[in-house]
Amino acid sequence: MSDIAIQVEGVGKRFRLRNAGGRTLKSMVMDWIRTPGGDRDLWALKDVNFTVARGTTLGLIGANGAGKSTLLALLAGTMMPSEGRIMTSGVISSLLELGAGFHPDLTGRENVFLAGAIMGLTREQMNRRFDAILEFADIGRFIDQPVKHYSSGMYVRLGFAVAVEVDPEILLVDEVLAVGDASFQRKCLRRMAEFREQKKTMLIISHDLNTIQSVSDRILFLDHGRVLGEGEPGKVIGQYESFSRSQAGGERRREWGTREVVLSGTEFFDDRGEATTKFAWDQPLNVRIRYDVNTPVGPSTFGFGISDEEGRLVHGSNTEIEKVAIPALSGPGSVVLRIPRLNLARGTYFFSFSVHSADHKVNYHRLDNAFAIGVESEKKFEGICYLPSEWTVG
Repeated sequence: MSDIAIQVEGVGKRFRLRNAGGRTLKSMVMDWIRTPGGDRDLWALKDVNFTVARGTTLGLIGANGAGKSTLLALLAGTMMPSEGRIMTSGVISSLLELGAGFHPDLTGRENVFLAGAIMGLTREQMNRRFDAILEFADIGRFIDQPVKHYSSGMYVRLGFAVAVEVDPEILLVDEVLAVGDASFQRKCLRRMAEFREQKKTMLIISHDLNTIQSVSDRILFLDHGRVLGEGEPGKVIGQYESFSRSQAGGERRREWGTREVVLSGTEFFDDRGEATTKFAWDQPLNVRIRYDVNTPVGPSTFGFGISDEEGRLVHGSNTEIEKVAIPALSGPGSVVLRIPRLNLARGTYFFSFSVHSADHKVNYHRLDNAFAIGVESEKKFEGICYLPSEWTVG
């Protein structure tokens, strides 16, 4: 038996988008000129290559629209690739979307046996598995009710129970686990752990980075249909978080100023001098701010601000407040901001930087919410910024 459970080579998936009706004749002609026939191609996946060893759990991460669900659909065989090839070894069971494979007018019991038949299992084989499926799903008497009357939680419980109890060699699970309650999620994670112990192969999509890191041997990072990272979970998740922060910073970024002095670049780094945008609680943060001078200016002030994801200012200061004199600027240079202890709650924060005249009358350049960092913290307190406090009795 091959040690490879899944092999994906040069896979792409193209969807053809057709223009809807209700448009003017002029717009139809213009669309035809731009895209003859009125169709447009959307590549949900392009040039995807990876291999999954038997017994490995591969996590799939990426923003909405990255192509994760399309990839699982191709692996499950519910879609065919537009290019490239996919090779799998072993029986595949999948839970790709809420209610997928269930007929709404059939009861839960009937859908269980229908799912088994689709996977090539006999009625006798499904009879042997039925009690385990019912116990795992924990939907009681609703098993004999049409599934169109099920809640989303009941749908996903029954779907997951069928997917895992048919004893597949490869299990594909989409984000549908997020629909279940906390108790059911724990049950699913225990079942996944059993699958790993049995050396079965799993591919899992989740936006819960902590969970997917804990259950995966490797992680694949997709963005707009292309693979941007693949490898050890912690490393790839760090890459994804850094990428997401840079994207978020770009969306919020605003800049203005007279541009006699221009902030030309920033470099965040830790105390070892290693570049990073991920910092730990109570640890130092350093950032080098580079500038160019288009027109020589007199004494100046450099400043910064930190805002949370809601846009609320957490802290701000400048060289004047800290009594650091910045002389006249006539050529390129840099200043270094150091925060000795980053006492912020876990989350994403946005840095703004500015340089202006010492008298505050001329704003040379301001970059607002342009740089995102992540803070890891297990410290428990209310709010965003930690302030040491002491208590006494009496």
